[in-house]
This record gives sequence, C-alpha cells and structure tokens, in this order.
Amino acid sequence: MKTITDLVVQKRDKDRVSVFLDGQYALGLSVFVAGGLKIGQQLSPGDIEDLQRKEQTEKAKKNAFRFVSYRPRSVYEVQTHLQKKGFEEDTIDLIVEYLTRLDLLDDAAFARYWVEQRETFRPRSRFALGQELRQKGINREIIEEVLEEVDETAAALRAVEKQAHRWEGLPEDSYKEKMAGFLQRRGFSYEVIRQTLEESWQDREEV
Repeated sequence: MKTITDLVVQKRDKDRVSVFLDGQYALGLSVFVAGGLKIGQQLSPGDIEDLQRKEQTEKAKKNAFRFVSYRPRSVYEVQTHLQKKGFEEDTIDLIVEYLTRLDLLDDAAFARYWVEQRETFRPRSRFALGQELRQKGINREIIEEVLEEVDETAAALRAVEKQAHRWEGLPEDSYKEKMAGFLQRRGFSYEVIRQTLEESWQDREEV
C-alpha cells in the first residue's frame, strides 16, 4: 500500500492534479478523476491502476469531444482518431458508446450531413459520394438510403455552374472538353456529362 502525501494543482494546467505517494511524485490526474482523493489515503496497486484507467478514459473523452466539435464525425473517424492517439480499444469502445448516448455520434445523421455539404459546396455523383462515405466507415444500408434523394443531373449542373467562369472565353469544343474532364473527376457518368454539357453550353449561348 502507498499513502497519498500531497495533492498539488499543477501550475501549467489548473485542471490537473499531481499526486504524491510516500513523498514522491507518482502520477498526474485530471481534477475530475482526483476529486475523491485525500491526503493520508492509502492506495493499493489495484487502486492506482484503476485511477490510471479512469485518467486514460477522461483523456480520450476530452480528445474525442474536441475532435467532434469541429464538424460531425462518423464512428469510424472517431475510432481511427483515438487509435492514432494511442488509446486502447476498450477505452475507445467506451468513448464511442458515451458519445452515441449523447447523440454526438450517429452514422446516419453524419451521412446526411456529408451529402448535404457536398451537394451545396462540391456537387458530385452518387458513385463518388458513396465512395467517400465508405471511406468514412458508413455501412451500405445507410449509404443507399441517403443517396436515394440525390439528383445526379441537378448535381452535375450545379457543379458546372461553379466552374463555368473559369473557361467562359473558350470555344465550344475546348469548353466541353475542360468541363467533361471536370465532371468525370466528380464521378459522373458519360450520359449525365453529355446532357449537362449540352444544357450548359446552350445556357451560355443564350446569355
């Protein structure tokens, strides 16, 4: 058994406490984890391991909260992020479950968000959207559901509208060649590209 001989709030981080056992620094804990500790309290090796596990969970939780605060994330993104930070699988599972209970992780909601953002700022084909969502770890059923509402022709036209100014001075052949390459990179099919280019060129001629 070891005895807590001091608990000191760290100067550089007021949310952390340095724990001294038998007169020597032993470990640093968040205020939340150290909240129940008292000077004079005795800790067994098992107690110390439990505190370390709680501290790792608290660190992972804080890290995950920061990660999902920037934009919605998929479960796979959070798992991968925490793995790269060196957290153990058991801890990651706890954090994913915790964030899910708080509605901060929801793959269906994430998939809808992702498609809406792409539709608004970088329109692309269903195929391309599906590839992106698969890379985010979204399952097939959710992908199929969210892509049902995607109008590829409308998406291709929006994509063209955002790029048309770049090649507005080109003759028809060059304009269509540039635009076709752009739409191919966005994953659109030959037929959708053909229809979109015809409509885009006609709109341009009518201006």
